[in-house]
Amino acid sequence: MDLPLQQQEEEGAVRLGMGAYSGPVRPVGDGGAAGETMLLWALGQPAAQRHNAFVRHAAHSLTLDACGRRLSLLQSPSSMATPGVTGAVVWDSAVVLAKFLEHAVDSARLTLRGARALELGAGCGLAGCVAALLGAHVLLTDLPDRLKLLRKNVELNVGDDARGSARVAQLVWGGEPDLLNPPLDYVLGSDVIYSEEAVDDLLLTLNHLSAPHTTIILAAELRNDAVLECFLEAAMADFQVGCIEQQQWHPDFRSTRVALFILLKKPPPLASQPDALL
Repeated sequence: MDLPLQQQEEEGAVRLGMGAYSGPVRPVGDGGAAGETMLLWALGQPAAQRHNAFVRHAAHSLTLDACGRRLSLLQSPSSMATPGVTGAVVWDSAVVLAKFLEHAVDSARLTLRGARALELGAGCGLAGCVAALLGAHVLLTDLPDRLKLLRKNVELNVGDDARGSARVAQLVWGGEPDLLNPPLDYVLGSDVIYSEEAVDDLLLTLNHLSAPHTTIILAAELRNDAVLECFLEAAMADFQVGCIEQQQWHPDFRSTRVALFILLKKPPPLASQPDALL
C-alpha cells in the first residue's frame, strides 16, 4: 500500500521539486542503481502489464489527443525489420512522457512556455511535438536516416498556431553538439536507455547539453534490468537522479512497464582553497 504523500515526505521517501519540476520526486541514491532497479522490477512487475498498451506498431499512424487537438503521428512499420531501427514507430514510453508533460503543465508543476528544449532520439517525435504545443522551442534530434519521418510528423502536428516551435536536426550521441547553443532548459528522451553499449555516449551527450539548471526528463521502457542498472550507476556519477512516481503522471496513461526519471547535473566541486596564512 502506498504511504500518504505527507508521510513519505516526512520519512524522506520523496521530496517536493527537482529542477524545473515542482511536484513530488523520489530521490534515487540510497539503495544505489541496483536497489532502484530491484525496486522497479519487484514492485512494478513490468512483465505483468500488457506490452504496447498505448500504441499499435502495425499501424501506419498513431492518433493521440493532446493539448486540445488530435495529433497524428506517421509510422513506418516496415522499417522495424531493419536491425537497430526502433524509431520508426511510437513506443509506450513516448506516450507516457508526452502526456506527463501535458499533465504537469496543466497542474502548474512544470512550465514550458518560452523554454529551450531538445528531444534526444526523437523517433516519430511525439514528446517533442507536445512540448512545442505547450510552448517550448524544441529541437527534435535523431540519427540522419530517421529525420525524414520525423520532419513529416513535425510538419503535420506543429503548425504556425503552436505556442512554441519545433525544428529537426541530426545528432549522433557521443560528439560535442553545438545545437540551440547549449546548455538548455530541458532535455527530453523516451526509450533512449536501451543498451549498455550506448550508455557512455548517451551520458556524454547529456553532459554536453546540460548545466546545473537543465532539467532532464527520461521515460524508460523497462525491458532489461541490467541495462537500466548500468545507466543509473553511470548517471549517478555526474547527475542527481530522481524517479517521478506514477501518481504524478497523467491518470489515463500509466504503465508499470515504463519508469520516468528526472536528472540534474551536479555542480562542479569547489576548488580547494589554500590554507590561510597565519
